Amino acid sequence: MADVTIKITDRDGVKHEVQAPTDMSMNIMEVVRAYELAPEGTIGVCGGMAMCASCQCYVLNDVELPEMGPDEDAMLAEAFYVKPNSRLGCQIPVTEDLEGLEIELAPES
Repeated sequence: MADVTIKITDRDGVKHEVQAPTDMSMNIMEVVRAYELAPEGTIGVCGGMAMCASCQCYVLNDVELPEMGPDEDAMLAEAFYVKPNSRLGCQIPVTEDLEGLEIELAPES
């Protein structure tokens, strides 16, 4: 499997184009952490369990994503700054389907 290109706008409005491996069972939250696109301790606080919404992001383009599960839906119902295109980065596994994905990190709660 190959890496996919993902465009991520950080919380300061800076755009980053990153390569994310599809063969390491990573998710979007882990990619953001690996590239240090958010200050340490401000993203993935719960460790990727869909329990904190610190990895909330806005999906900016039409890329096929996995369906939202009940835990993610429930967490977003309680989160701040939620928009119709909000998703939790920890619930989006990096697969070849994500090629070209564009996201923006939601403001810190």
